[in-house]
Amino acid sequence: MLKSMKSKRIFMMLICLLMIWIAGTFGPLKPYIQVVKQGNNTAEALQIEQTANGDLLSWLRQEAVSQTIPAIDAVNDRIWKAIPGYEGREVDIQATYRKFVESGFDRTTQSHNIPWVYKVIKPKVELNDLPPLPVFRGNPSKPMVAFMINVAWGDEHLQPMLDTLEKANVHATFFFDGKWLSSHTEMAKEIIARGHEASNHAYSHPDMSKLGEARQREEIDKTEQLLKKLGVTNRWFAPPSGDYSQLTVKIAAEQGLRTVLWTLDTIDWKNPPSWSVVAKVKAKVGAGTLILMHPTAASAGALDGMIKAIKSKGYELGTVSETLSSTRL
Repeated sequence: MLKSMKSKRIFMMLICLLMIWIAGTFGPLKPYIQVVKQGNNTAEALQIEQTANGDLLSWLRQEAVSQTIPAIDAVNDRIWKAIPGYEGREVDIQATYRKFVESGFDRTTQSHNIPWVYKVIKPKVELNDLPPLPVFRGNPSKPMVAFMINVAWGDEHLQPMLDTLEKANVHATFFFDGKWLSSHTEMAKEIIARGHEASNHAYSHPDMSKLGEARQREEIDKTEQLLKKLGVTNRWFAPPSGDYSQLTVKIAAEQGLRTVLWTLDTIDWKNPPSWSVVAKVKAKVGAGTLILMHPTAASAGALDGMIKAIKSKGYELGTVSETLSSTRL
């Protein structure tokens, strides 16, 4: 009887030792066992043991507080009108814990070296939750910039601009005048095929605020129908010359479009030297900037320099939809 009990105790001890060996060799105890083997003192060994029993998760939670960035709601700004929201982030503690242990880190790891895994925090108020208001810029916390290229005449400068954009792996948003679009369908197809965004710039380039309701609706709708024939699902309306009224914004919204204008104007239609366009953009561009240009010699010559200047400031370049979305980079 005694011999049987003794055998059971030895067997159980062997099982425990085997489990500890497995945990120390392959499991979450590995980094702590290694530290003990390296000759740490009793206090460190005790701290490691406490960590192994769950203190690591508590420590990660404390460190994670500084990594949380709240979401920003879309707002109706007194000056900029509708400003999109921007997603925040918080640490996924369990996913970070698993990655931390698998990587063999210990608590001497600096916070900026911890392999954080994040979860997105959505804004409570999105751009689409705001009433019909024009948009002049993206969220200033989102480090992205967009080119708005309004196309209402000619195409001689479009090809070199497209080549420059493709070489830099940048996509822009082209706002098409309907009359131009109806006579330059193949060029529009090429622009879309290259991954650029196509949007609405009215049909005959009028001052929208000077038109009655029926005519404003017609100007937007005719171009929208042409875009649909090209397979485009559009979200934006850029009023010609930036001229609009609240009625314009309302009519565009009824067609599922938000009115969008610009943050920074290259004024390239005045034919400034390309270097001055680059200098202006470099000096004034910021996070969320929408840059207006046209297919002119000035912008064609300045485009490569603008892209380099924007990237040198740490901003990404995207379409209007990407820049005005709340998606976190």
